[in-house]
Amino acid sequence: MRLVEHNNIALATESFGNPGNPPILLIMGATASMLGWPEEFCTALAERGHHVIRYDHRDTGQSTTVPLGEASYSVEDLAEDALAVLDSQGIEKADIVGMSLGGYIGQMLALTRPDRVATLTLIASEPLGWDGEDLPHISQSFLDHFERLGTLDWSNHDDVRAFLVESERLCAGSMAPFDEERAIAMVEKVMSRTDSLSSMFNHGAVATRDDWTSRFREIGQPVLVIHGAEDPILPVENGRALAECIPGASLHVLDRVGHELPLPILPELAERIARHAARA
Repeated sequence: MRLVEHNNIALATESFGNPGNPPILLIMGATASMLGWPEEFCTALAERGHHVIRYDHRDTGQSTTVPLGEASYSVEDLAEDALAVLDSQGIEKADIVGMSLGGYIGQMLALTRPDRVATLTLIASEPLGWDGEDLPHISQSFLDHFERLGTLDWSNHDDVRAFLVESERLCAGSMAPFDEERAIAMVEKVMSRTDSLSSMFNHGAVATRDDWTSRFREIGQPVLVIHGAEDPILPVENGRALAECIPGASLHVLDRVGHELPLPILPELAERIARHAARA
């Protein structure tokens, strides 16, 4: 674990594997800290010959947080954070793996700093600057769940834990029974790593600063799109749009998987991503 100082904030980072191996930067989605990348997944990538880096977005984990409602940064600023993590380890170019908002950020990096992105893997993501017919988005069950945020007592440990565990349950697909014990353990760890849990929901108000309309179609790096067939946050049509519109991109749909990284398929995902990275 190490802290990276950048633009008056601190970003908590962690790495796996030999620093001399080809680097993979993992960029998590909105509201999620580095723990969104299971340690088993990071280890599996490292065992396949990569130096793996994950980090806490600002407003999550042990990175700098500001009170809920007081964030003023953009998605572009989050992309700069990712570059700062690479810079802190002297990495000039990396394979980028982004999930959800992390995939959005990955597309931005591929376009603005193509010299820093060797390959791009987009998991459960949507197109940056979509310019086609409307794509389906978050399910009504999630919208109903998030309505509770307005009355959630962040000082009540049990209520907050129950809310976050239910979020995990709603993200899960039907591939396997929901592992509530594992979800509770993960949520407890998330809660223990920050002094401002509510700050993670600042990400809900983060927007782009610039006009990115249709820009994702210009991405030139090798792109692998991975998407759960039962994703309730960004339905699989978003992944299909990415794969169809980015030149040369390939698509792998995960049967009965939601907006998640299920434990049983982590070795398969690591192998697929490692093979994709080898293209560079």
